[in-house]
Amino acid sequence: MSTSNNRSTNDTENEVLGAGAGNSTEKDPDDWVTGDEPMTGAQRSYLDTLAREAGETISADLTKAEASEEIDRLQKKSGRG
Repeated sequence: MSTSNNRSTNDTENEVLGAGAGNSTEKDPDDWVTGDEPMTGAQRSYLDTLAREAGETISADLTKAEASEEIDRLQKKSGRG
């Protein structure tokens, strides 16, 4: 049996991507499976930048979830978010 590249009718037919589509992949950091692991290098670097711009100091031993929440807070404070 051959498969066709034609668009099939399924549950994603009315699904949209891009502007206005929302972000179904975004989860609350409290619900992350790996949220209790140490923050990533990228998070650490970005937090350092945001904290310097905000004139704040932040603990360097945050979890991924805590770092994400601090990034969100500092982005809002700085107008980046």
